[in-house]
Parts: sequence; structure tokens; C-alpha cells
Amino acid sequence: MPDMPDQPAAPEPLLVDDDLVLHGLHDAAVDDGVMAFEAIWQHERVGRVELLRGDVGDAELIWLFVPQYRAVGVVERALRLVVRWAFDELGLRRVEARVEDDDRDGVRAAMRAGLRKEGVSRAVAVPGGRGDVMVLSALDDDAPPHTREGFIAQLNAALPTKRAIAQGVIRDAEGRVLLCELVYKQEWDLPGGVVDPFESPAQCVVREVREELGVDVEVRSLLAVNWLPPWRGWSDATVFVFDLGVADEDLVARTTLQPREIRAVHWVGEEELEARVAPYNQRLLAFLLGHQGPTAYLEDGLPAL
Repeated sequence: MPDMPDQPAAPEPLLVDDDLVLHGLHDAAVDDGVMAFEAIWQHERVGRVELLRGDVGDAELIWLFVPQYRAVGVVERALRLVVRWAFDELGLRRVEARVEDDDRDGVRAAMRAGLRKEGVSRAVAVPGGRGDVMVLSALDDDAPPHTREGFIAQLNAALPTKRAIAQGVIRDAEGRVLLCELVYKQEWDLPGGVVDPFESPAQCVVREVREELGVDVEVRSLLAVNWLPPWRGWSDATVFVFDLGVADEDLVARTTLQPREIRAVHWVGEEELEARVAPYNQRLLAFLLGHQGPTAYLEDGLPAL
């Protein structure tokens, strides 16, 4: 049998974005799931990007660039090229990056390349000890970061979030306020709870009262918006306090309490509030009992404007 001609070597991937060129390197073991690229910008070697493939259509993205080039946009351009190549040429489903949380340049570069923040892994082993690590990822069907849809998705993943709480003031004919005796804390509190994603505060307070007390209420008006600073380990929150009207005399008797959260409900007069509620709620209720005006804006239960 005649000798077969040598097969030509597979071409090295070459990724180009104007004056930025990424050369695929075969000194990395592709069979072992590693693909490496050398970044050349304006004819200078400025860094290296590696893609560590898993066995289920995922890969981890890592990179190292000369520090002086981080501010000129080269890093995110290089990462964007490699991520797109991973999806289009390798058929991957997900590309993930793990960046030390205090590496603001690294996090920013990953986001500008189209990766979205997912969360923070705490106390991960990093060079020099342990630290928090930001996890970011891109999926093959994510909207590109330069589109409106992609930009909004980036903001939704990256912007700060704040707890929203909705509570209601229910009074009886004597002006007393309905308070819940809770299973998980000593202080009594107004009925209500944390607003779910895509749920309005008004919908939330109606749902929470139905779930926890077994009664239906109607929102009459918004009495106050109260910002709460961090307290006893809880982060800060915004509380929407609604007027739920004057209840019938038999309300307490009609309640069906959710036992894992509510031990009992009580009508509480102004003279009892100090002994029963947390200080911020004492200030809030003391203000509301004497407030006849429009919706108030409060901070820690006190007028802020």
C-alpha cells in the first residue's frame, strides 16, 4: 500500500477584533480540556486567556493581562472573543468565570464581555489565603451585552438589591392595633412580610395576611414608607406600611394562624406598645397614631423630611 500523505495540521484558531488578535496556542493540551490564546494588541503581547472545558458543555474562563492594559478595554474585548468562539465553535452551553470579589477591574471586564453576576462564593482558597470570589457566567443564548436586552440583563444581575417589606395596620373600634406574636423573635410585629420578586407591596401585604392569619383584608391607603437601617444582623430594608382599615370585633376569633410563624395575635393599645414591639416599630406606630396627613416618608420610624 502506498504511503499516505501527511495530513495537514489543524489550523490554530485565530480570533480578530480590529487591532486585537488572539492566537490559539497548542502548547496547552486540548485533549485535556484546555484551550489557550495569546492576546496581541497593536503588535504587542499583552496577555493570555484560557478556557478550561468540563465534560458537560461547560467551561471556566481564566485570564492574565499586563496590568497597564486593563484600562484600555483590551481585556473585555479578548474575553468576548473567546466566549463567542466557545459557543459558536465548541458548542458549549455555559462559560463561567471566578474573580476575586475585590478585583473590580476583573469583575468589570467579565461583565463587559457579557458575563452576568450570579453571586459570591465566600472564603474560597485564593493565592495568599482565602477570600470571597464573584461568580459570573454567560450562556450560549444570552442576549449580547451591546444590545438593549443584554444591557438590561447585566444591570438586573449587577445592581444592588434591597429588601422590601410590606406591613399593614389593622385597628379595632377602640383604636387598638393588631400585632402578631411571632415564633422566631421576642418582639411582636405588624402583620405582613417580605415582598416576593415581581410582587407589588400592596399585593404582598394582602397575601401575607391571608397566608399567616387566614383572613382577607383590603388595602385602603399607604400610610408610610419607612427605611430601616441594619438591625440585629439584618441588612437595611424599606418597609411599606398600609392602612388595612378597622376590623370587625370577631377578627381575632376568625384567624387561622400559620403555626410555624405566628403564635398568637393581640389587640394592643398605645400604652402597651413600648413593652411589646421593637424600638423602630414603637417610633413608627407612635408617629402614625398622631399622623393625619398624606403618606409619610420615615427613616428608622422618624420623619426624615
